[in-house]
Amino acid sequence: MNRNRRGFLKLAGAAAALSMLPLKVLADFVRPKEAMAATDLKGVFASLGNAQDSDQIRLETPDIAENGAVVPVTVSSAIPGTSKIYLLVEDNPNPLAAAYMIPEGTEAFVQTRVKVAQTCPIYAVVEAGGKLYKTSRETKVTLGGCGG
Repeated sequence: MNRNRRGFLKLAGAAAALSMLPLKVLADFVRPKEAMAATDLKGVFASLGNAQDSDQIRLETPDIAENGAVVPVTVSSAIPGTSKIYLLVEDNPNPLAAAYMIPEGTEAFVQTRVKVAQTCPIYAVVEAGGKLYKTSRETKVTLGGCGG
């Protein structure tokens, strides 16, 4: 009986590992490895591509964040065909803080919390129709979020 249980657990573990494979592939598609590994804003934009400023992206962050470890951020895009939204925090050790895939036919809206190491601009970058658009907003941090 113990042998059957072990066999079942091995099979269940293998099935779970295989079921996670598509998620890993999808994660790599949404979060480009080069952009995630970049240590400055220039490196992120070199990986993603150049983005032009847009007034059709709404980025909401607090003027002053009391705790940089949990800064609320809301992004919405009125650009037709928005397929991805990226959040970048300029002065963080790794500026690309989040990446979201927006399914076709859904509202381009994300709300999350990010770590912000120090007072700096936060960028929202939107991919739509194969082009990149951006907007930014400075958020002041009174208590560091990345070990500060």
